[in-house]
Amino acid sequence: MAVVQRITSRNARFQQWQALLSNRNKRQRAGEFLVQGVRPITVAVERGWPVRALIHDAERPLSRWAQELLRTTPADRFAMSPELLAELGEKEQAAPELVAVLEMPADDLGRITVGDDFLGVLFDRPTSPGNIGSVIRSADAFGAGGVVVTGHAADVYDPRSVRASTGSLFALPAVRVPSHREVTDWLDAERAAGRPVAVVGTDEHGTADVFDVDLTGPVLLLVGNETAGLSAAWRELCDRLVRIPMSGSASSLNAANAATAVLYEASRQRIAAGRRAR
Repeated sequence: MAVVQRITSRNARFQQWQALLSNRNKRQRAGEFLVQGVRPITVAVERGWPVRALIHDAERPLSRWAQELLRTTPADRFAMSPELLAELGEKEQAAPELVAVLEMPADDLGRITVGDDFLGVLFDRPTSPGNIGSVIRSADAFGAGGVVVTGHAADVYDPRSVRASTGSLFALPAVRVPSHREVTDWLDAERAAGRPVAVVGTDEHGTADVFDVDLTGPVLLLVGNETAGLSAAWRELCDRLVRIPMSGSASSLNAANAATAVLYEASRQRIAAGRRAR
């Protein structure tokens, strides 16, 4: 039986975890981040993400889910007073039953497997953590193999991003890179190995409607910053720039919604191609 440590005050350990909620630099230095919610924690454990600590409410009976998780997951265990746990769970009312502290994986593009049917998403300098999580969720839903976040951007491991992904962050690789150069080198290596990944950017002034462009081969879809769109460097690297045809007064979509629409079209084309091949 694992030893359960009790935390009833804002001691150094609590303050360290609390800082992970809002301080990106401290998350990076510690190499860990907080996960809240039954589904995200469940998916993370099922997918084998290393769990450093499980923190549970010290004053209420635990559900069967929480008991089983604590029994079977190798991690340090902490029982915390509900008012402190509510702060870590970012709940104004009742404390969550459990919060997990997970180890952050390396930002290595090699984590993303590129095959003949590869579909990936690159988000250029996103400012909203919620949009990052939403893009990851859509990428997972429509069969993408990974998400890349580039440039000076919001953090993949911000709690708002983790929550918005609803567990999908743990189902497919999400890699942060400083600039387009790292991605260019990665794509060059994949192409040299016989995997010709096409780079397709989304833009309201694209040269073709998205449903007129073949997205059935290996494709990396680019989505631009919420305000400025794709940077000039990324535009130059695109093989095609596509637009989402729209009616009505809106000239563009939210970045996460645009990514979802294009991912859906790529998935639709691939399903249709598979049916024709049978």
